[in-house]
Amino acid sequence: MPRLSTAEATVETLLLHGLDTVYALPGLHQDPLFDAFYHASDRLRVIHPRHEQTAAYMALGAALATGKPQAFGVVPGPGLLNAGAALLTAYGMNAPVIGLIGQIPQADIDKGHGHLHEIHDQLGLMRHITKWAERIRSPQEAPTLVSQAIWQATSGRPRPVALECALDTWAKRSEVVIPEAPLPLPPESIDDEAVETAARILGQAERPIIVLGGGAMDASDEIIRLAEMLEAPVSSYRRGRGIVPSSHRLAVDMPIGHRLWKDADAVLAVGTRFFIQNGNWGIDDKLKVVRVDIDPDEPERFRKPDAALVGDAAPQLRALIAALGRHNRKRTSRAEELNGHRAWFAGRLSMLEPQLSFLKAIRNALPEDGIFVDEVSQMGFASRVALPIEKPRTFLSPGYQDNLGWGFGTALGAKAAMPDRKVLAIAGDGGFMYQVGELATAARHNIAVVVVVFDNGAFGNVKRIQQERYGNRLIASDLQNPDFAKLADSFGIASFKAFDARQLEDALHKAFALNAPALVWVPHGDVPSPWDLIMMPKVRG
Repeated sequence: MPRLSTAEATVETLLLHGLDTVYALPGLHQDPLFDAFYHASDRLRVIHPRHEQTAAYMALGAALATGKPQAFGVVPGPGLLNAGAALLTAYGMNAPVIGLIGQIPQADIDKGHGHLHEIHDQLGLMRHITKWAERIRSPQEAPTLVSQAIWQATSGRPRPVALECALDTWAKRSEVVIPEAPLPLPPESIDDEAVETAARILGQAERPIIVLGGGAMDASDEIIRLAEMLEAPVSSYRRGRGIVPSSHRLAVDMPIGHRLWKDADAVLAVGTRFFIQNGNWGIDDKLKVVRVDIDPDEPERFRKPDAALVGDAAPQLRALIAALGRHNRKRTSRAEELNGHRAWFAGRLSMLEPQLSFLKAIRNALPEDGIFVDEVSQMGFASRVALPIEKPRTFLSPGYQDNLGWGFGTALGAKAAMPDRKVLAIAGDGGFMYQVGELATAARHNIAVVVVVFDNGAFGNVKRIQQERYGNRLIASDLQNPDFAKLADSFGIASFKAFDARQLEDALHKAFALNAPALVWVPHGDVPSPWDLIMMPKVRG
């Protein structure tokens, strides 16, 4: 039985579970942990950004791109709070992120003595913003709790978890038992009665539609098979995009899904909160609802569906496919109908200039398996409905938190985890300045993300709202920006400047050819709003 410190036992358990990268910032409370990282450096990679928020965002990006758990480490108190925005985003996006959080000396926790970085009830705080959180109190506990943390992060509905450990506890040594294997995930179960009910509803429907969210990410084949059996259009938004390729004959963007919604008689909602449809588009008694979700609480969160299949999407849908053959009516092609909707959509998108041309330039330069990271920006909003996506996990978008400044750090994590894939992040000038210091991280670790900074000198969405709703009373929406090209140059990062879509595409091809970090600066003026294609009105119920 090896004699290990708490920190060493933690590292060995992470490695047992296949976590060979940690995104982390050092500090006093984490010194023993970082020493353990050092001694395992032949097996473990540590990537250190310039801000705790970025450490957690990088873990998030890696988790979103790979579908596997990822770890970050920060100091307690302010360090945890700095990482809080990323933890909230990971929670909203159902991402398996594991936080390793420092703590003050164990005997003094919650005593109010005024230790460096002390915060009252840090464990309670972590429990409010994660799926599960615990404190490691001894070396013997470390392997069990780390294993439990990873199990919690990956079982059922994936979500972030956190472990805190006191400075002195990290350094304690004892004989420790390292588990021989990760904890097994719960077995999948199929409710045959629910499957039969769902198959009957969908098979009898004349105008079914499928709605996808991030929980359908690993069920592309099954969803395509179902869509083709039902001749059902597949509508997706943000994390659901790419599960069915945009080029597929039945794939439709969300605005077309909205046009189809009022006449649909059944919907299959897979791995989605279904919030937009429930809350905005409307549901009535003429629309039968079938939900598929791994979270048993999710299907009835808004209203009770007509059938609910609880479990991982892929096996649940395979059971549904097997049952559907007994109930499915004869189908005719909906190609003409859908082509008519696509013609309308193309006409509407043509009014989104220059965003549409910029997005076409990005699509031409970024390979189909390249990863695109959007941002809370005018270009980001447009990309959610206008950028074709052909593969799952290649469109990363921050979910309902939608927090400004998430994109660059997340893209760095995605690229670090998927080094053979091209990764492109877009940013507005406002959001990019949240994490501009991470240009140093990209350079230090040679993380070859290409970031495109669209610069309109304003918080564009805030400015538009002030113009349209508040009588053009502009306040705190204008921005003073640097020369972004010179700024990138000062970090030793290649820079390009583009004023139109042609120049942007040319710059992107050059940037990707470098296989190194690069920045493309795109100054532009005001752009048209895409919001009527996102916040669409109620059409039934």
